[in-house]
Amino acid sequence: MAPEDFMGSVSGPAPQRGVGVVAPFDLAMDRELWRWTPENVTLYVTRTAFVPVPMTVEMASLISDEAAVHSATRDLLSPEPEVVAYACASGSFVDGAAGERNLTTVMREAGAPAAVTTSGALVEALEVLGVRRVAIATPYVENVTERLVGFLGEHDVEVVTSVGLGLLGRIWKVDYRQVVDIVRSADRPDAEAMFISCTNLPTYDIIGPLEQELGKPVLTANQVTMWAALRTMGLPAVAPQQRLVRAFDVPAA
Repeated sequence: MAPEDFMGSVSGPAPQRGVGVVAPFDLAMDRELWRWTPENVTLYVTRTAFVPVPMTVEMASLISDEAAVHSATRDLLSPEPEVVAYACASGSFVDGAAGERNLTTVMREAGAPAAVTTSGALVEALEVLGVRRVAIATPYVENVTERLVGFLGEHDVEVVTSVGLGLLGRIWKVDYRQVVDIVRSADRPDAEAMFISCTNLPTYDIIGPLEQELGKPVLTANQVTMWAALRTMGLPAVAPQQRLVRAFDVPAA
């Protein structure tokens, strides 16, 4: 085909819609976020500044500093995302329900047309699924996990059991087998769903199999973040085998 004929047949690239993502400095799961993303959506990812502390309550507070989140949101606005997601579980629950609401306010005040956080997305997902009792599996030390339990309690969600790995860093090195083991350890018959916390844990491929094994929805930090961000755009996430994604509906205007 002659070059002029080829160029005459090319109409792309296809128009893209955008999601801005504010992630903690140590996020290593960028590729996993993309796996929930439809082909006509692009992720614009930026990170909060490095802080030289281990994965503790202090670190969660530092990476959710309002000034830092405001600045990171501003950095994402030039390509005109339709929504900005704060993709960090601990950073969005560490200061409770009020802290989570403040983060979404900060992002909107920075110019985000819509804003979601990982922990806010979790609450939204539990509401859509009609879940009021959960078991949680985390990679955190105990006092960080306790902050998650308290955050859910503020939203009238009972945590029937919680199990943490006690890690202070390098969470992205945890493999699927370790995640499955901690989920099995945390599950209880009276839990209506399982939540696996931390956007630095890999979970995409094991959600469906775990749901079949446990007989209940399995929610994860990256999953709910992408589901909620795309939901604000009227789009489903890409993972039809996962119960939350199958429960997709567009929120009321």
